[in-house]
Amino acid sequence: MNISALEPINIWKHFEAINAIPRASTKEEQIINYIISFGKSLNLETSVDSIGNVIIKKPGTSGKENGGAIVLQGHLDMVHQKTVTSNFNFETQGIAMYIDDDWVKAKETTLGADNGIGVAAIMAVLSSNDIEHPPIEALFTIDEEMGMTGAMALTKEQLKGKILLNLDSEEDDEITIGCAGGVDVEINGTYHLETLDSDFQFYDISVTGLAGGHSGVDIHLNHANAISVFSKYILEIKKDIDLKISTISAGTLTNVIPRDLTCTIAINKAEVTKFEIQSEAVLSSIKNKYQTTDKNLDITFKPIEGAFPVVENNFLSQLLKSIHTMPNGVFSMTAGMDDLVQTSNSIAKIKVQDGGFSIACHTRSSVDAERDVVVQKIRESFPIGETKEIGPYPGWEPNPNSNLLRMATKCYQDINGVAPAIKSIHAGLECGIISEIYPSMEMISFGPNILGAHSPEERLQISSTQKFWKFLTALLKAL
Repeated sequence: MNISALEPINIWKHFEAINAIPRASTKEEQIINYIISFGKSLNLETSVDSIGNVIIKKPGTSGKENGGAIVLQGHLDMVHQKTVTSNFNFETQGIAMYIDDDWVKAKETTLGADNGIGVAAIMAVLSSNDIEHPPIEALFTIDEEMGMTGAMALTKEQLKGKILLNLDSEEDDEITIGCAGGVDVEINGTYHLETLDSDFQFYDISVTGLAGGHSGVDIHLNHANAISVFSKYILEIKKDIDLKISTISAGTLTNVIPRDLTCTIAINKAEVTKFEIQSEAVLSSIKNKYQTTDKNLDITFKPIEGAFPVVENNFLSQLLKSIHTMPNGVFSMTAGMDDLVQTSNSIAKIKVQDGGFSIACHTRSSVDAERDVVVQKIRESFPIGETKEIGPYPGWEPNPNSNLLRMATKCYQDINGVAPAIKSIHAGLECGIISEIYPSMEMISFGPNILGAHSPEERLQISSTQKFWKFLTALLKAL
């Protein structure tokens, strides 16, 4: 069966169409133009602001023409991630989707259900002739995944609606009413290079097979982080072996737990056999630690010809110590809510090459003061570089007593026979930013079941998408 033949057809055909368009964060030109053309093809009022956010307005249906406008909101960009062996080109190729039982998946890449299915649902409402709804203001933002710059650029004049439905959540039995804020933290610096004599053998090291995932909603799962695994591996081997490092590279996005890493090292030839034996022993210990969360984790090495400049030894020792001591993973849990992370940090990217290094991580928290504590700990861990914060964004304060939430909860229960869970999440949603611009706007977030977001394991449940669509259309009718 083709993706576009799935029910409800109107959602899936739009999802298939936008997934044919490359739409990485900060590179959304093609999808912006597509959404503009889509709105104009329906003869609906369509506008785009200076940063690239698109707003499409649709009048209310018969009997609802004079109601207050409802803002339907989703983001156009997606996380571009692929397996280490994939030759997929995100710049030119559309996502290769396939059906596996009750799931839609992608071949060796992220699927783009985050937030493509939310965008597709909004498009389905806009193009429908048989769905009851008040006036609609469809807001398609850009660059949610990298910096939320689209939401940050909104002005209070652009939207008139007093209710916002964000369609960027990933569990169909929940209604989200709050989220964490966050900030990217970057460390940059320089180091001296050394040239080795012919007594050293060079190796390429690869860390592969990790599960990865979203650095917010998956952080409590304790998935292995390729950068952290690598530092443990090297530190253990360096205890007894004269090991040098030439280059390190891992990670592409700060909102993704890094799944793989490459490195070039050098070992004194007199210790090659010892290194190979010890490497296997250290790997066995690491595999054992992550056997339930990252069963495919592997560290491989192969000898290579040639000689390359290496990191000066004192700097290397401090770099490895800094990586090992900086916060990584869950920092604290929310008091009284055992299943909600309050504060975390994820080491996301590293580049060590040609006398310069950069490391980036993402710090999240629902408590600004504690977020600042973690950032300070990162600074203290890295005396060898300059640390700076980039693109801080606010959390979304929960409002458990809103009229919108009461109405949505009743609607969900009427359809499904059970009440939804009401939750805050440890991830960034644009609602936090939008609520600062429109403080009187009531908002909730919901969506279908999406697993493995921000990784090539991302998958979207078909039956859950049908459930999500039924709830969305019923809620629009009730509002």
